This record gives sequence, C-alpha cells and structure tokens, in this order.
Amino acid sequence: MEPSACEDLKAFERRLTEVVSSYGPTTLRWRVVLATISICTAIGAFYWLRDPRTSIVPLIESLLLHPIFTIATLMLVILFVMGIHKLVFAPKIITTRMRTVLSDFNMSCDDTGKLILKPRPNNNLDGNIR
Repeated sequence: MEPSACEDLKAFERRLTEVVSSYGPTTLRWRVVLATISICTAIGAFYWLRDPRTSIVPLIESLLLHPIFTIATLMLVILFVMGIHKLVFAPKIITTRMRTVLSDFNMSCDDTGKLILKPRPNNNLDGNIR
C-alpha cells in the first residue's frame, strides 16, 4: 500500500477507536440507570401484585397505594420513549454500521474500533491464471 493510504487508514482507525471509546462512560451510566429503574419496577410490581387489595380496588387507586411501582414504571416508560435503549447499545450500533460500510472496502472492525483488513478476493473464479 502507498504510505499516504496507510496514514489515512491509521488516522481513520484512531478516530473510530476514539469515537467508540468515548461512548464507554456514557453507556455505562445509562446501563446503571436502566438497571436501577428496572429493579425498582420489579420490586414494586412484586409488592403491588402481592397486595390483596389490588384485585378489589380500582386500578388508579391501587396504583396510588403503591407509589414506588407507579413512579418506577412511569420513569421506565419515559426512558424507553426517549431512547435509552439506543444509548445503552450506542457503541454496538456504531460498530455494526461501520462493519456494513467497511465491507464495501473489504475491511471490518472489532468492537473497540480497530480495523481488520481482509484478504483481497480472488477474481479468478475458474482457477486459470491469465
């Protein structure tokens, strides 16, 4: 390969790894938020369903009797509507899209953004050298 092409690939790889690694702390933070809200919702649902009054009183009154479950469920719904599922998997989404683009250039990348150069495809389908 030409030296300028190698330098360009190295620069592209550095930038790609920088972008993927920059999502790390943010992704971890959103995963912790999602896990916490999910656990609160599950615990609240357990107590809400175990309450004998749940089947007797109207739904709104039952939800008002269990504010932890109600608030955690509302927060979970709001987070999913705002796109927390995309924030949790942002590095994976980026690397998947990059693999799609790089496949046109006979390359790929790993989960950290490091480029993988694939061998050139053999254009001789019949095996004869011309």
